[in-house]
Amino acid sequence: MSVPMPSPMDPLQAGARALWEGLAAVPVSFPPAGGVSVVVSPASGLCPAGWVGVVSLCGAALVTAPTKRAADLVRDALATLPQDALTDADAVRAALPVARVLGPAALSYTSSDLFRPAAPGVLPVHRLPGGHSALRRLEEAAGADDTDEAALDDITSPAFVIRAGDAGGPVIAAAGYRSWPGRAAHLSVLTDPALRGRGLARVTASAAVTHALTAGLLPQWRARLPASRRVAAALGFRELGAQLSIRLRSAGAQRHPRP
Repeated sequence: MSVPMPSPMDPLQAGARALWEGLAAVPVSFPPAGGVSVVVSPASGLCPAGWVGVVSLCGAALVTAPTKRAADLVRDALATLPQDALTDADAVRAALPVARVLGPAALSYTSSDLFRPAAPGVLPVHRLPGGHSALRRLEEAAGADDTDEAALDDITSPAFVIRAGDAGGPVIAAAGYRSWPGRAAHLSVLTDPALRGRGLARVTASAAVTHALTAGLLPQWRARLPASRRVAAALGFRELGAQLSIRLRSAGAQRHPRP
């Protein structure tokens, strides 16, 4: 009797999983659907140093913890949660002694086959070097929270921008990406708050994604806000999961050691 072979994983899912497995910084793989893998990794790229990182993709979760004590605590607590609650901040707070949470952020990816580039806008897209001084005015207009979320300062690609008026006008929207290990392109997109809702983010992001795909990279869109997630979906990104970072209360962790 022949045994049926498992169906091959979707290339987009496989690429996203390989990216985060590499960022875990220790040998680990995502478990089968419905499972959770918890590993100790002080150098994990899933979260800030000293935190617990949770990445859920395609129905399975990968978790890194900075110490064995923290890993034991997290493994026991997350075993009580359903898969869809592993990146739910309220559910995690109820299960663990949490000092602070970052996220959750939705994780979306696209490929040359799925990408839907934006039609050219009325205003042309210009290219600037990453870190160009013209981006600072846009960041000032956007405010600290949106600027930190977009992280245009971190891009390693050119910045694709729309200017008000002519080519020398102020930058009103910009996008670029940072090259991550595993040949991923992590998108950064920022639009002047006074001009949002006009499709500017979609046009600049489309130029950045085109540049990333031409370079053979896997575009990644990480977003917390519904508006940002809608832009990603309009460009053909598929939402595959979410990321959550957790800083545990050290005193709480000491009160709940694993036998």
